Amino acid sequence: MGIYLVGVGAKEWFGEEEGDRGAVASALNRELRRRGLPPYLTVPEETALVRGSGQSFEEKLVPSMAGFGALCEARLSPEEAESLCGWTVLVPVPLDEDVRLPVDAGHDDECVIAGAPRVLALAERLAAAIDLPADIPMACDNLDLTTWFLDGAAKELAATRPGPWSEDLGTAFYVALFLRAAQHSIRRGCPIVYS
Repeated sequence: MGIYLVGVGAKEWFGEEEGDRGAVASALNRELRRRGLPPYLTVPEETALVRGSGQSFEEKLVPSMAGFGALCEARLSPEEAESLCGWTVLVPVPLDEDVRLPVDAGHDDECVIAGAPRVLALAERLAAAIDLPADIPMACDNLDLTTWFLDGAAKELAATRPGPWSEDLGTAFYVALFLRAAQHSIRRGCPIVYS
């Protein structure tokens, strides 16, 4: 099984069925209004999977996060590292700080919502620090990034274009994962959750 990061469409985001995120969506909109911000209402419908289209997001958290944690500790403040890695829901809303809601998000009694623009800025800093190559997959429709790192393409590129990114491919994977998750959330306008 394992843990995945997945994009969520409007039906699941606003739905009230078991496994849907309607309670999170409602609580977030109440909090956004309380902060004087517009509600988050423009979530696209989920599309059929078309590999390489960039219309959906699904990646599996496989490698150890030890090296990534050390990189975050070295390059980010504790608050920044928590904002990059500690969310349960990522939304394409510019938030100055994470939103903590007493709502079950599927894995915990509290839901931590982070704004993708802030997460993107933090992930870009880490990508620059390890000189992450532009060759990593852009589309993350069907474990494309996970497969690229685990099935050998990353090792092949590391052999021909070594650099700080290739010293620990597990660390590079998580930098790329958070980078691509934030980019996808902003580009598609959709939430990303752990599943």
